Amino acid sequence: MIRSLLLLPILLFLTSLADANSQQPPNIVVIFIDDMGYADIGPFGATDYPTPNLDRMAAEGRKFTDFVVSSAVCSASRAALLTGTYHTRLGIAGALGPRSQIGINPDETTLAELCKSKGYDTAMFGKWHLGHNPKFLPTQHGFDQYYGIPYSNDMWPLHPESVAKRQNDPHANIPWPALPMIVADQKKGVRVVNDDMLPEHQAEMTQEFTRRSVEFIKNRADKPFFLYLAHPMVHVPLYVSKDFEGKSGAGLFGDVVMEVDWSVGQILDAIEDMGIERNTLVIFTSDNGPWLSYGNHAGSSGALREGKGTMFEGGYREPTLMWWKGKIPAGTTCDDLCSSIDILPTVAKLIDARLPDHKIDGKDIRPLMLGEEGAKTPHDAFYCYYGGGQLQAVRNERFKLVFPHRYRTTKGHPGGTGGLPIPYQHEMAELALYDLDNDVSESTNVLNDYPDVLAELQNAAELARADLGDKLQKRKGSGVRGPGKMTADDKHLPLTWK
Repeated sequence: MIRSLLLLPILLFLTSLADANSQQPPNIVVIFIDDMGYADIGPFGATDYPTPNLDRMAAEGRKFTDFVVSSAVCSASRAALLTGTYHTRLGIAGALGPRSQIGINPDETTLAELCKSKGYDTAMFGKWHLGHNPKFLPTQHGFDQYYGIPYSNDMWPLHPESVAKRQNDPHANIPWPALPMIVADQKKGVRVVNDDMLPEHQAEMTQEFTRRSVEFIKNRADKPFFLYLAHPMVHVPLYVSKDFEGKSGAGLFGDVVMEVDWSVGQILDAIEDMGIERNTLVIFTSDNGPWLSYGNHAGSSGALREGKGTMFEGGYREPTLMWWKGKIPAGTTCDDLCSSIDILPTVAKLIDARLPDHKIDGKDIRPLMLGEEGAKTPHDAFYCYYGGGQLQAVRNERFKLVFPHRYRTTKGHPGGTGGLPIPYQHEMAELALYDLDNDVSESTNVLNDYPDVLAELQNAAELARADLGDKLQKRKGSGVRGPGKMTADDKHLPLTWK
């Protein structure tokens, strides 16, 4: 009897917390991996190493087999994710480096700003890559706090390629400054906490970003929050903590994926520990496919063609999982076309936030996410831009029309070893129509078999060119807004960060 009385206040507290959570708009967590291949995790076919937490996420949530990003490269993909907009419309292409003088435009509305409009706490940990100068950093675009690196971890003088270059020529010019770790706060500003990241520091990034993410979740369980965890891994150069070094038995890449999987488990456990799993949406995906030239330090596209740096399926179709206890049907699969640009408008509907006044390109995919009967892709067409504004392909739910363009390829070679790549070769893609439902490897051109589909996708391409332009045809689009730019009055961070 005494024990029951002692437990009563705890039960009442948990009940009241559950009631409060059910009345709040959902928490949003986006876990964004770097350079992960379509077949790099258990739910999508990986067998060389275990990914128990991602397996759990798939078993308790929904797997998306046709989830694509805006472009198969870092900055472009991240800009599109956070704004719900094709990267081409934003004027951001490629991967911004430490000498870049552009970044995400302050006139754009980010996912963080959308959530802030509804009273959310917001945080980002990991790789930003949308401009390293102060006006472009996360805390200027809706995030309350940020801790991470401003661009890719290979933009760094200790990249194995740079080290090998100096070994051959001690006077060789290395274009990269020291890689910094920075902390930013909307109230306290920007501070460099490590102005010269060393390999041992990179080895701790996955665990440190995870620790901070878990702390953020546990400190804000009584208020809606948006967490953006953008791991620098599995982008080369690969680093892993001592806890996972050699653990996979499948080499360094397997170790790194296992640590990323561990991180996902920590996030899910923290959510469940706080009793908010029925009011928290977790999305796991990647910015683009594997960097195949790095061989055993790169992932796998599985049956998909090519990888990062191309708009064939292996470059922009990503392994994607969504988890929300009691909302997303457990152990299910969605085969319909969805995209990272759909996350912002979907979240807007979930939290009853107003969409930005300017045009965005993403669609609300709640029916697909929640497994509603009869739900279909909201995309009549999806545009595949790469190469600074080249419309390289356009697709719908089933078919993909590829336009002639130059692309990079390893031509099936296994790639480099030990963190060093092999050179890419370049080939010309032919005008081709692929039936993705029956030929996801894009190996058989059915251009002459479906004249109506060909005409439909050609018409869609013309609409895209008028709106977003096409560098292949030297056309400018009327709907391109452009990136943010540095001005004479803006504070520039020096390349050395010292």
